[in-house]
Amino acid sequence: MARVSQEHLDARRRQILDGAALCFARNGFHATSMQDVLKEVGLSAGAVYRYFSGKEELIGAIVGEVLDVVGGVFESAAEQSPPPLPDEMIPGLLATLKEARPGVVHNGEWIFPRLMLQVWTETLRNEDLAAIVHAGYARVRAAWVKVVEGYKDADLIAADADPDAMARVMIALAQGFAAQMAVFGEMPPEIMRDGLRAMVSMRDPAQRPEGSQLG
Repeated sequence: MARVSQEHLDARRRQILDGAALCFARNGFHATSMQDVLKEVGLSAGAVYRYFSGKEELIGAIVGEVLDVVGGVFESAAEQSPPPLPDEMIPGLLATLKEARPGVVHNGEWIFPRLMLQVWTETLRNEDLAAIVHAGYARVRAAWVKVVEGYKDADLIAADADPDAMARVMIALAQGFAAQMAVFGEMPPEIMRDGLRAMVSMRDPAQRPEGSQLG
């Protein structure tokens, strides 16, 4: 019997993960059964269980993949001199995530934001998933700290700026924007880009010369 190619195995695994992600985003982790996943991907139980032992492992694999993409984007940015500014980097991250998971689209809707909210709530009860998320968050935070240090080296921000504080805020902005898309629908990345540019253009009135105006 001919051996199954690695390409075929990888494609089958991708099919299962994308189908499971769609089920989870649509109905939530607890309302989704393995039978729902089997029906979604059109495979037998044996074919699916060859790759994953059950729903918990599927969830962990999906989350791990997304965190790998996010971590890779920020680590790559940290290696640039200077790193790209947040108004380009964060919208670029969302675009990269969408391109990296082309199968996770339902009726034209990118379902990652909805899946993200499901993951956040699940981490409150699932210690194994929480460990995956915490490790991924730590990796992204560390990369962002390096990005901020790159901004300092390029004299783009104040020398006394707190890298960890800025890292946490930038991550929160990306998460918050994704949460908005989950609730209100997908929005063009230009909204985040333009909003961030407007925010960083703000000036402290106490530091303006008396009588001067912004502009």
